[in-house]
Amino acid sequence: MSEEVNKEDTSPAPSADTSVGTGEESFAKLFEESESRSGRLRPGEKVNATVISISSELVYIDIGGKSEGAVNLSEFLDDDGNVTVKIGDEIQAYYTTTADGVMRLSTLIHGYSPAKLSAIRDAQEAGMAISGEVRREVKGGFEVSVGGVRCFCPYSHIDLKGGREGGVFLGRTFAFRILEFEEEGKNVILSRRLLLEEERKEKIEELKGSLKVGDEVKGRVRSVQKFGAFVELGGVVDALIPVSELSWERVNDPRKVINPGDEVTAKVIGLDWDKNRLTLSLKATQPDPWVGIASRYPVDEQTRGTVVRLESFGAFVNLEPGVDGLIHLSNLGAGRKVNHPKEVLEVGQLVEPYVTDADEANRRISLALQPRFRPEKIPLPALNEVVDGVVEKVMPYGIFVKMPSGLTGLVPNAEMGTPRGTDHSKMFPVGTALQTAVVEVDTAHHRVKLSRKSLVETKEKQEYREYMKAAQNDEDKPSDMGSLGVLLKAKMEEQKNAASQ
Repeated sequence: MSEEVNKEDTSPAPSADTSVGTGEESFAKLFEESESRSGRLRPGEKVNATVISISSELVYIDIGGKSEGAVNLSEFLDDDGNVTVKIGDEIQAYYTTTADGVMRLSTLIHGYSPAKLSAIRDAQEAGMAISGEVRREVKGGFEVSVGGVRCFCPYSHIDLKGGREGGVFLGRTFAFRILEFEEEGKNVILSRRLLLEEERKEKIEELKGSLKVGDEVKGRVRSVQKFGAFVELGGVVDALIPVSELSWERVNDPRKVINPGDEVTAKVIGLDWDKNRLTLSLKATQPDPWVGIASRYPVDEQTRGTVVRLESFGAFVNLEPGVDGLIHLSNLGAGRKVNHPKEVLEVGQLVEPYVTDADEANRRISLALQPRFRPEKIPLPALNEVVDGVVEKVMPYGIFVKMPSGLTGLVPNAEMGTPRGTDHSKMFPVGTALQTAVVEVDTAHHRVKLSRKSLVETKEKQEYREYMKAAQNDEDKPSDMGSLGVLLKAKMEEQKNAASQ
């Protein structure tokens, strides 16, 4: 045995009276046992041993059967260079080879400490997480160092999204769950995703218990699509802001309002934990432009806006950010029939319509290109006044007549002055000129009742009065012969005067 071993060896020296033969016999026997022992060990075989001596380079161990071996001291140095074992410590080592008559062993497998491997194995059995540093990207995943032990984490297990952007993980330390521990630590596979999923479930349960509709939450925009933006809440769950909830204004391109990476504050407007669907609104955190809309857009007042959309039923006009009014198809023609708004308007056109209704509760504004007809502002005709009108509508109970002022009056069937059972729709089709008399004026409801029969009777009475007056005048006139004599006398006087001149 070397001097380094003798320096620490405290075993007694051989007896002086031992015979040479006996010594030779003992030496041969020991050598045979040593050879026999070493022959039974295979490279990589594990043995239990006791530290019996420590030198500046080697640690000598008793492996049993009066056999000794040596392990490099470097395997027992910590990061500060301190020796971590002492004489008498029990260790586990692995036989590697025999060199210069000395059995060489190692506490390392592929450079790993059995103590560290044992900790990893114990952590796996206990279901505990371990900490590891992502050293480099390798085929199929990452090499992770756990206390100096090289482990492997597949791409699919480095995070919840797949981890293909490897650069963001290199040099960082994370907690991992042990998926596999095989071949005495030669194959250790880790998963960070399992821990993230567990953490995600815990945080989701917390959110379920605390989050409610109407709450304002902060999050980071993860992605933007045509239909809206996904916002990550607490790093564990995604919520959707639909494109209609991004702004009070109409949004055609969401990226003009929001972009990935933006930190936003939004209001919760929908929760469906069964389907893990959370819906947020960005515009709900902004002032509502519909508040006070009636005072800003009084009925019958003219306003200004831009045509933003044409539909079969009308045209939408943007009046201010977030406020669109509708010009219904019936309010586009100014008296003429319009089949589609494109016959009158086009998108982008500036118009100055009139407000016909402003409904804040239902978030609706109705518009018209022409001022609204206001019959209550038209003066009512006088009682018994004769008006010339046009048949506007024929109903079973009477005829509606539009008067020159714009008002519409009703002539009941009883006031038509026609025989019972007359078909008025044929006798007085729409558009027929009709003269009537005002027989009733309802100032409370701004209504007028007309009568054709009364007008006919009035005319008859008038004609009778005129006839009687003419007859009376005839009685006061001279007879025809008297009149002729007067004329002849006048003519003769005229001729006499002419002759005298």
